[in-house]
Amino acid sequence: MNFLEWMAVLGILLLILALASAYLRWLPVTTSLIYLGFGLLIGQLGVGLWEMEFIHIASWMEHLTEIAVLVSLFVSGLKLRMPLHHRAWRSAYILAGPVMLACIAGVAALCHYLLGLSWGLSVLIGAILAPTDPVLASLVQVNNSRDSDHVRYGLSGEAGFNDGTAFPFVVFGLLLIEQETLASGWVSEWALHRLVWAVPAGLGFGYLLGRLIGKLAIFLRARHADTSMSPNDSLALALIALAYVGAELIGAWGFLAVFAAGLGLRHAEKDAAEESDTPSEELIAHAVPHLAEGGLSPRELPMENEKIAEPKVAAGVMVGDILTFGGQLERSLEVLLVTILGVLVSVHWDWRAVPLALALFVVIRPLSVWLLVPSRYLDRTQRLTVGWFGIRGIGSLYYLSYAVTHGLLPEEAEAIISLVISVVVLSIVLHGLSTQPLLRRYERSRGEAPTDHA
Repeated sequence: MNFLEWMAVLGILLLILALASAYLRWLPVTTSLIYLGFGLLIGQLGVGLWEMEFIHIASWMEHLTEIAVLVSLFVSGLKLRMPLHHRAWRSAYILAGPVMLACIAGVAALCHYLLGLSWGLSVLIGAILAPTDPVLASLVQVNNSRDSDHVRYGLSGEAGFNDGTAFPFVVFGLLLIEQETLASGWVSEWALHRLVWAVPAGLGFGYLLGRLIGKLAIFLRARHADTSMSPNDSLALALIALAYVGAELIGAWGFLAVFAAGLGLRHAEKDAAEESDTPSEELIAHAVPHLAEGGLSPRELPMENEKIAEPKVAAGVMVGDILTFGGQLERSLEVLLVTILGVLVSVHWDWRAVPLALALFVVIRPLSVWLLVPSRYLDRTQRLTVGWFGIRGIGSLYYLSYAVTHGLLPEEAEAIISLVISVVVLSIVLHGLSTQPLLRRYERSRGEAPTDHA
């Protein structure tokens, strides 16, 4: 399938989504399930427009999925406004740490004892499938920057953290395949570099960079009343790039740095808002009458309006712009990648993924959450909800691409490609069918008005 054909296919899909949006929003499924079905339609099981094998496209899939994850991590960090010591964060820390490790161990044991794979490949598969996805999990994440619901906040924080904290264990799996033993002394070197240094260094570097650049941008724009031509999308892309590259240069994890950069930028906004409980982007409508009337967008605000000089308004324009831009870019990449996944699964379907996926979704993840998350952080209903919403997706595809292009032999790559792709597809199907009904049920149980999750 050449480039023009792909452009035509994606153009048709986007047109259908745009014209049918009023009907699709009422379907009891997520849009990612629709993209997946479209990929199956044009793949080998459908009209057969594309039958490419994953191993042949792994190199560019690595970069495409990497971009998608980076954008989603940055946007996820920007949405999380609560102080890092707030109770809403506590479940996120446990989900991204002990719960993720338990999932890696459970999947690795299952792959080794049930599927007969080597320990190296088993650990690698566990690490690839361990992180929940920040791209596809948007429906179960925070609704807005004031949302402190412990389920949504925990899932949002988990998806932000564990796409970086899973990386050391992907590397561990690759090293275990190469070394074939734990007795050669490489484990201590891996732990010191990949865990003790790379994790906190990535978080610290990204957070400081995001907060400092955010403060500088807010100061300059408030001082010069610069909102009509503010290149906030460029600021977002610059922060993502600088956080990622800077972290990699100091031997830290770039994914964690980008997520932390989003957090840092959000805390710069909080500083400008003088720690107000109301996010600055929500204050714009009150500070600027033109916005309240719906007549102008933040980019079209008149330069002579003196109220624009207030730092909180400048911060609100900046954050609101970036969230809009990041959301649009995130959705576009999701359409492309999930469609490609639908095409790939028609070539790489593996029935062994069914027991593995069911064990991960129904037993390993829920049991890990139930046993490791204290009841003082999440009550019984919340733990059951969080235990189910362990959505796998684009992050796992990135780690799969990374593993295939970083040292796996062809026979080793073939042993994991079909398994991982099939588990991710099963996650999109099972979670895509259950997300909206379960979320509405959860919201009703908390006395909340059901949210339109289309």
